[in-house]
Amino acid sequence: MTRIFTVAIDGPAAAGKGTISRAVAAHFGFAHLDTGALYRAVGVKGGDPVAAAQSLTTEDLARDDLRTLEAGQAASQVAVIPEVRAALLDFQKRFARRPGGAVLDGRDIGTVICPEAEVKIYVTASAAVRARRRWLELGGDAAPKAYDTVLAEVEERDARDMGRADAPLRAAADAVTLDTSDLSQDAAVAAAIALVARALARRDAPGA
Repeated sequence: MTRIFTVAIDGPAAAGKGTISRAVAAHFGFAHLDTGALYRAVGVKGGDPVAAAQSLTTEDLARDDLRTLEAGQAASQVAVIPEVRAALLDFQKRFARRPGGAVLDGRDIGTVICPEAEVKIYVTASAAVRARRRWLELGGDAAPKAYDTVLAEVEERDARDMGRADAPLRAAADAVTLDTSDLSQDAAVAAAIALVARALARRDAPGA
């Protein structure tokens, strides 16, 4: 029987969950979905966000401006709209339980989208570390924004994502927390792969 196995990876912006998710998916041959890209695409489309969510296409997900700080802020703003979340919910649920295994990263995967996921990981890091990572991505000393401005934006987004009424950002009760504040990228990826490997071994053990 074709394997159905879901890995749910949640966490705040710039914690490393996207990098970890892509690496885990590649290592195990699972499909990967960056659910944040759905909200980023809705945000950058402009216009009525509910209509944008309902008409989202694969071309929208291929835009080259989805990784900008502005797209991230737009995603956080439209993600608080219940009708937007409802429009994108079914797509994510179907993807999560597709045959062959799937890795989804976002902010409510383990709590709302697929609480039945076989593995749940909450990737986090301090706001200061996450802001520095984002600032360096923007160019560091040559970035158009000062570090303090980026830090303020990260903290603002955290407050909005964690404080929204519908599916707030939080770790699932049975999620394993992976704090990447003091971890290299390779170490964080290795830790996540080890968690998934153990879960697969338990599932495939005789008598399981």
